[in-house]
Amino acid sequence: MEFIEREASGKTYVVQRLNRVHIGDRLTDNSNEPDDYRFHDVFHLAYVAHLGWSPVIRALLKIKRKSKPAIDENEDGARAMIIEEGIATWIFNHAKKRRFYEDVEPGKLDYGLLKQVHSMVSGYEVEACPLWQWEQAILEGFRVFRELRKSTHRGGTVTVNMIDHTLTFKPPSKTLA
Repeated sequence: MEFIEREASGKTYVVQRLNRVHIGDRLTDNSNEPDDYRFHDVFHLAYVAHLGWSPVIRALLKIKRKSKPAIDENEDGARAMIIEEGIATWIFNHAKKRRFYEDVEPGKLDYGLLKQVHSMVSGYEVEACPLWQWEQAILEGFRVFRELRKSTHRGGTVTVNMIDHTLTFKPPSKTLA
């Protein structure tokens, strides 16, 4: 997924592209104070890589499980997406006060935060994922978020490998836009 930062009429936003096709809407920070939240979809990609879960990404890529109506409605539906967006926003606000977890090592992320996230996904398929997997997804998401927001990058390409459970970052090329 390419994250491309642009500016129009004095507003900065991010568009995402997959295989040269624009995915989703333009994202801004939706805040009175700029904080680069416009790059937050990287967290959803981290959930895909490390948890095998993201109703938000399923909806963006139009790969909801329509052939299974109960799963489509409950696991991939609006409520699940709202929960995921809530988790991403809540953790973002927590991380913002902590330098976006720059110095947090695996095993050191706030246990209370992880327990609350696990509580928020109770009753959904991702509830089966242990706290260490959530920690890995969160820390990796923020590692790549910090790369996307660097002044030397301001975007880039994020690759998800669901088999190896990795999230990799490649800086933007000059011809990315």
